[in-house]
Amino acid sequence: MGSSSTLTEAHHENLFASVLARLQTAAEKIQLKPQVLKVLSNCQKEIKVSLPVVMDNGNIEVFEAYRVIHSTHVGPSKGGIRYAMDVNDDEVRALAAWMTFKCAVADLPYGGAKGGIKCDPKKMSVGELERLTRAYAKAMKNVFGVNLDIPAPDMGTSGREMAWIVDEFNKMIGEDVPGVITGKPINIGGSLGREAATGRGVMVNTLQALEKLKIDPKKATAVVQGFGNVGSHAARLLFEQGLKVVAIGDHSASIYNPNGINISDALQYVSKNNRVLKGFTGGHEIPSDQLLTLPCDVLVPAALQNVINEHNAPKIQAKIIVEGANGPTLPEADDILNQKGILVVPDILANSGGVTVSYFEWVQNKAGFYWSEDEVNQKHDIKMKTAFGKVWANMEEYKVSMRIAAYITALKKIEKAVMDKGFY
Repeated sequence: MGSSSTLTEAHHENLFASVLARLQTAAEKIQLKPQVLKVLSNCQKEIKVSLPVVMDNGNIEVFEAYRVIHSTHVGPSKGGIRYAMDVNDDEVRALAAWMTFKCAVADLPYGGAKGGIKCDPKKMSVGELERLTRAYAKAMKNVFGVNLDIPAPDMGTSGREMAWIVDEFNKMIGEDVPGVITGKPINIGGSLGREAATGRGVMVNTLQALEKLKIDPKKATAVVQGFGNVGSHAARLLFEQGLKVVAIGDHSASIYNPNGINISDALQYVSKNNRVLKGFTGGHEIPSDQLLTLPCDVLVPAALQNVINEHNAPKIQAKIIVEGANGPTLPEADDILNQKGILVVPDILANSGGVTVSYFEWVQNKAGFYWSEDEVNQKHDIKMKTAFGKVWANMEEYKVSMRIAAYITALKKIEKAVMDKGFY
């Protein structure tokens, strides 16, 4: 995944506003009860902590850290923890709200949350990262819980950090509770299929969209922006389904080959090249700003927020955009894409495969019984196809974009939960 330092403060200020703008539009379409809209326009709980950490040189650094819980109306809150220099309260608030809607679209018994620590993990040693992660777990002792708030990996974190958090949490409460966090390594209660799940969800949604537009996957071309966890798995799975992936890119380089890139070769290359694409010879390098506007059937933005804006949206030539990243499209770009007739499969549907398999991991942890990778993938694919079908049906019924239809799908579920539980 590309470095998030390219985001501007202006983008940050837009993020929660982007969520609220789309929420408002969807609410008007279904005449959502005003009190429900009011509740969902605010986060239930926002925690900000300062974490003093002893660095390898003996100095103490103090890190800003957050956890925002947007909603627990449907169930315990769920959401990742990101380590990045541009983490701030507005970003975490927006991502927490997106998780609420994402879980509802996927029909999971969760509300939404998100966490983050303002740090640059690439510039920290393993020891420093472990001390920081354990400090965060201690600070969240009364926030996290198997039936309260269940974190997971996000940008800048992985199974390693999740293992440190579950270990620290278990020490604090004096018992083994693997379900307090998901995205763990397999040998300590992680689920098979979890690592590739978000990318797999992108692939399943892409195939569903191609089918609706009557495009043969084996004759389709794809461009994938981002080659981290989500982008690389999405590219690999689309490649395996017969799509011709003509361009891939990360923060180091964008590679284009109109005859198609061998994604297996690209994956092999990055595994030996410090996880970056720079220098890959399976195509020729192009300026990164050209990647999103290449001619293709499917465009997968799987890196950063706010990369599709009013300036580049008019130049986009894809027939379908499948959002692997959270919030890659600004609201003002939505109107342009809709006018151009581009089908956008929105983030809260397209990348919900990760939280779906996180849910499966939680279920397996609670049951103490674990499934094979084939079982996980099969259950995942059914969930994704069902969610796509519901969103598509709402799109047709309300004559709206797929994005607004996804919010409508989520709001219908959440409204019932809010009204059933009441406000007290």
